[in-house]
Amino acid sequence: MAHTDDPISAQLQPDVPHAARIWNYWMGGKDNFAADRAAGDAVAQVYPEIVLMAKQSRQFLIRAVRYLAAEAGIRQFLDIGTGLPTMQNTHEVAQAVAPESRVVYVDNDPLVMVHARALMAETTGDRRTIHVHADYHDPERILAEAREGLDFSQPVGVMFMGVLGYEPDLTVVSRIVNTIMEATPAGSHLVLWDGTNTTPAVVEGADRLAQNGGVPYILRSPDEIGALFEGLTLVEPGLVQITQWRPDGEAEWLDAYGAVARKP
Repeated sequence: MAHTDDPISAQLQPDVPHAARIWNYWMGGKDNFAADRAAGDAVAQVYPEIVLMAKQSRQFLIRAVRYLAAEAGIRQFLDIGTGLPTMQNTHEVAQAVAPESRVVYVDNDPLVMVHARALMAETTGDRRTIHVHADYHDPERILAEAREGLDFSQPVGVMFMGVLGYEPDLTVVSRIVNTIMEATPAGSHLVLWDGTNTTPAVVEGADRLAQNGGVPYILRSPDEIGALFEGLTLVEPGLVQITQWRPDGEAEWLDAYGAVARKP
């Protein structure tokens, strides 16, 4: 998977639990190691719903991106904190609806970038899908590099999919989201979901993750997540559990809330 003389690959640590690999494990992927599985299992022992959350978060992404491409007419997507490629990634969903759709993925994770490079090598070279190696704490850099693939005079679908809990300060999170959205024109959309502190079991699961070497993840209330959409117009059904956002079938209960909102 990696070349030992590659500076990015050299940062990979298979014996240290890794956020993207743990999530990949919960989703049923194969890009994970024993340390990741051990940390993932420790969480699942007290909060088994985490496996369902991982899988349902991807279903929410699919439904939201499909809505933006098919109904809202969005042809540009900025997916920040994309994580490891799995099934039905943003570019696959959007380009299945509108092949001309352009997608910029952003992640600061060296493992993600190794996979991103492999993915780019498989593309046709038309730059409809590009990857930016950047941290969401530097939104100005993200915007500067994303302009190589996106036209910010046209609407953009901005996505933060279950990643903002890695920043403990909600004020910082708000600044990140606002900085990105302020750079987009009217008609752009924000898609955002995150885990919520809505049951004791999920809170214990987050504690277990940190105790077992995983990067601590801050769970927030639905109201705190809702505040990140301030100034935007929520698309029906508004801020709900991710399983309840335009579900294809029966909606199961989850400690994860999200929404899609339009910039007026």
